[in-house]
Amino acid sequence: MKFVVACDSFKGCMSSVQVCKCIRSGIQGANETHIVYEFPMCDGGEGTAEIFRNIYHGDTTSAQVLDAYGKTIEVTYGIVPEQHMAIMEVASCIGLNMVERDKRNPMIANSRGVGLLLKDAVAKGYKKILLGIGGTSTTDGGMGMLQELGLHFFDASHRRLRAGIYSLGQVDYIDKRNFVDWKDVEIQIAVDVKNHLLGKQGSAYTFGKQKGLYPTQLESVDQAMRHYRDKIYEFFHVDINQYEGSGSSGGIGAVLTGLLQAKMVPGIELCMQEYHLEDVIAQSDIVITGEGQSDHQTLYGKVPYGVGQLAKKYHKPVFCLSGALGIGYMDLYDAGFSGVFSSADRAMDFMTALKTGPQKLENLAYSITKTIDAISKMK
Repeated sequence: MKFVVACDSFKGCMSSVQVCKCIRSGIQGANETHIVYEFPMCDGGEGTAEIFRNIYHGDTTSAQVLDAYGKTIEVTYGIVPEQHMAIMEVASCIGLNMVERDKRNPMIANSRGVGLLLKDAVAKGYKKILLGIGGTSTTDGGMGMLQELGLHFFDASHRRLRAGIYSLGQVDYIDKRNFVDWKDVEIQIAVDVKNHLLGKQGSAYTFGKQKGLYPTQLESVDQAMRHYRDKIYEFFHVDINQYEGSGSSGGIGAVLTGLLQAKMVPGIELCMQEYHLEDVIAQSDIVITGEGQSDHQTLYGKVPYGVGQLAKKYHKPVFCLSGALGIGYMDLYDAGFSGVFSSADRAMDFMTALKTGPQKLENLAYSITKTIDAISKMK
C-alpha cells in the first residue's frame, strides 16, 4: 500500500521532519513492502521558515534583532535569491517557547524584533517576504513592530509610548510621517488560526492565557486592544479587526494586512499547494497526519485538519497520530478522520516525554499499520 505521511512538528519535542521519519520507520517496520511518501508540514507557526526554505531549495542569512523583552539576539531566516524572496517566522525572535513559563511577562513583551527582521530583509533587497506568524509571546497589537517601521505612538500628554499591552489603551495620537513606504514589497503572511482580533474569540481571550495572562486580565486587555483598533482606524481609516486571522500573533497579522497590504493565507493551504499534496493523496491508499496536541483548535487551520480534508475529498482513510489529545479532539471524527490517537501511553513528566516521544510515536505507527494490514486481509 501507498502511505502519505504529512505531519506538523511536536513542539518542543520533534521537528516535522523527525515526526515523519518516526512514523515511516513504524510503518515499514510493520511491513517493509509499504511505500511511504513523507511531507514535513507547517501551518504558519514554529518551523514554517525551515519547511518553506527546503521546499524552495533556499539558503539562509542572519540578522541582529531583539527578542520580546528587548535582548539583542541573532536569528537566521531563509532566502531564495533568484526569486528575491525572504522566508521568516516571528517565532524566531519573539517565540513563546524562547522564554520559560515562569519568566514570561506578557504585559511588557513586544514585537519590535519582527520589525527589525522585516527591515533587514528589505535592506538586503528582498522584495517578496513570506512570514509565518504563529507561536508568539506577544499581545501588543504589533505596536513594537510598527514602531520599528517608523510609526510613533503618543498618549494624551504627548508622551511617546513604549510598545506593550500597557500602552494599547493609552494611544491618543499616531505620528505616521516616517512610516515605511514599501509599495514595491510583497508580504505574504502564513497564519495558523482564523480568530479575529477582538472579542470572546479574539486574540486576548483565546491566546492570552497560554502567553501568561491571568483570566482576570483578559477583559481589560481586550478593551485596550479595542481602543488601539479604534485609534488605528482614526489615523489610517482601516478596521484591522475585519480580517479573518487578525487575532494571530497578538495582532501582528492585523496591522501588517491593514497598514502594509500584506496578504494573509492559511499556512497549511500554502504548504499543501507547494508540495502538490492533493495529487499525491489522490494516488495513495492511507493518509497519516499529526501534531503535538490535537484538540478543538485543530479544526481551525491546523495541519491535521487541512490534510484530513484532502484525504476526505478523495475518500482516503486518514489517521491522526499526535503527542497528546486535548478537549474536543473527538470532533475530528466528525470531520472525517478514521482514527485519532495519542503516542503518550501513560502519564509522564515533560523530560520523560521528550526522551521517549520518538520511540513511542514509531511504536504507535507500527501498531496502527499492523491493524490496517490485518483488516485489509479480511476483505
